[in-house]
This record gives sequence, C-alpha cells and structure tokens, in this order.
Amino acid sequence: MVEEAKDGDSEAEELLPVRDGVSCEEGGGGALIHSSIITLMHNKDALTHFRKINKNNPHPENRESNRQEIIERMEIKNEITMIPCFGFCKGLEEGSEEWKKMSKKVREACESHGCFLLMCDEIIPKGLNEELLKQMEALFDLPEETKKKHISPKAYSGYNGKDPVIPLCESFGVDDVHLSDSAQTFTNVMWPQGNPSFCETLRTMSIKMLDISFLIMKMIVEGYGLPQHYISDVENMKSSCNSRLIKYHVPESNNDCETGLLSHSDKNTLTVLCQNGVQGLQVLSRDGKWIELEIPQHGFVVIVGDVLKAWSNGRLHAVTHRVMMSGEKERYTFGVFAKPKEEMVIEVPHELVEDKVHPLRYRPFNYGEFLHYFVQTLKENALQAFAGV
Repeated sequence: MVEEAKDGDSEAEELLPVRDGVSCEEGGGGALIHSSIITLMHNKDALTHFRKINKNNPHPENRESNRQEIIERMEIKNEITMIPCFGFCKGLEEGSEEWKKMSKKVREACESHGCFLLMCDEIIPKGLNEELLKQMEALFDLPEETKKKHISPKAYSGYNGKDPVIPLCESFGVDDVHLSDSAQTFTNVMWPQGNPSFCETLRTMSIKMLDISFLIMKMIVEGYGLPQHYISDVENMKSSCNSRLIKYHVPESNNDCETGLLSHSDKNTLTVLCQNGVQGLQVLSRDGKWIELEIPQHGFVVIVGDVLKAWSNGRLHAVTHRVMMSGEKERYTFGVFAKPKEEMVIEVPHELVEDKVHPLRYRPFNYGEFLHYFVQTLKENALQAFAGV
C-alpha cells in the first residue's frame, strides 16, 4: 500500500487550492486541471520543500516553475501511482475548447483509474458540504430504535446497523431525494418534531451532487466524440439515485487497521462522495496495489460504477475499492449513487464497438435484473457473469 503523508496532512490541504491551469475567477470559464499536485500529498519532504519555496516566491509565475520542478523530480522517483484531481468552475461552457479538453482528461481518468478527485467550490459551496456532515453526527446519535424505523425493501436503502461482517459501518440509504419528498419523509421519521435544516441540506446536497454526476457523464460522451443523442442515454442512467449517509466507527482493538467496508465495485452508474476529513478510502490499482486516497478538505471523489463500465464496452474502469479504519476519529461520508431506473436496458453504443480492437464485451441487459442477480449471488464478477459476451 502506498505510504501517505502523516505530518504533512495540514500542509497538503493548503497546497490543493494552488491549482495548475486556467484562472478560476468568476465568469472566466476556467476548468482547472490539477492532477500532479496530488503527488505532493504523499511525500513529506516534497511537501516541506514546496511550502518553503512558495513562501520565498510570492509571485504565481515563479511558483509555477518551482512546482513543476518538484513534480518532475518526484515522477522520476516514481514513488506512487497518481490519482488525478480536477477542478470544475461555474464558467465552464459546454462545447467550448476548454470543455473539450476537460472532457478528454475526465474520460482518460475514468479509463485508467476508474476514479478521480474533484474540487468544485463554486458549484457546491464549502459551507453546504460542512453543514450536512455536521448534521450527520446528530443523525447517527439518535436512539437505535429511532434509526431502525427507516425501512426500505430495496437494496442499499433503509437503515443498516452494525453488521458482524463490517461492524464499524452504519448507514442510511434514501432513494430519489431529487425527485420526491423522500428527504422530508426520512426527516419526519428521524425527527417527528421536525428538522427543516437537515431536510433542506440533504435535499440540496443530493441535487447538486447528482448534477455533478450528469456533468461528468456528458463529459464522457464528449470525450469519446459520440453524437449528442447519447446525452439522453446517460441522463437516463442517472434518472434515479441513492443518497447514502455513512458513519464508520473507531476500531475497538489496537490493530493498526480494520476493515470498514469490504472491497467491491459499485453496481450503479457513477458515485460522488464527500467526507468529514478522516481518510480511509482505498482503491485497487491496475497492478494490484491498494492506494489510500487523500481526499482534500471540501473535496469529492468520483467513482465509476459497473453500469458505466458496461455502457462504455469496458473502456471505463469500475475500480475496486474498500474502506480501512485506523486512528481515534470517526469517519462520516455522504455519497450520491447515480443509477438508472430498474426497467432501463443498458446497451453499448455501436460507436464504441470495434471488431478487432474493442469487440462487444457486454450484451444489452435490464438494470433491475442485473441488480437482483448481484444481490442474490454477491459475485465479485457479477457484471461479467450476468452480461458478459
């Protein structure tokens, strides 16, 4: 597993806003491509040196050359596998040259890593993110009998208490917050006396994070140069969603690391997650190494799911990931899992099928049937077993 920066965590958070690329000023149309800086977060010596030269060189043009020098030095060492980090700004205009460049970067990240880190302060305000994560603490502090009242027959919905297999994980799943009054219904069950602040924050965050999912899916369509009518395809692949509120408890033993969530790939289309600052999410690299992601403060992680992998004819990588807990702080995570309605048929665009290079890998399949198959079998390779050609 890749070693993370311990003493340099706070410095890493300071570095992330120093973004490469175009200015992110209001109306500037800036879509910031900011991948190489993540390397710095995993190297204490580089962090210290980077911070020093930034203090000694207050001018951005000087900082740029210094930053590039460090990045090149670290790439030569080849100490870690880089996980890309992008920045989305309000001014990004669909169809612009900058949109096309960012779409290519997003597509490549989803192909090579199956995930990327994202900063989007102008689209999802920091305060909104912080408020929901803070309110989640009060939610999980409610009596067990109250939490158990949130019931749903659907997989990944309802309340899931501590399971003997993953005793550190506790979660709520709320379906289709963007379409219905489900946020209000959920809130009323948890707080019969009412909690309008929690309800509105949950609804707003869910909608904004689902909008981010759709934006990324449109970038993938653009990144492959597909006709615009496929936009309706990907829109249908996020027509439903599951908003998941998760708490990972502190391990009771003195072990260095305990499993918070078993390794898996997501069975939906695309996942967007944020957290309270306690790390623990790990992704499995192509060469079989577990890499712990350093999700930046107020940042998000985007994860490709099996649906998008199938739709792209296996070009996009549904990365296997898990949660490992250590330390003395609880981890709170909020995720929006974009997915199709269960009756939707997932079918590979014929433009993504090339007989010799990329032959058809997945037959058309009904999403609800695939989900039912996975829940019944829990196979790791459920997508291949169910829909593989």
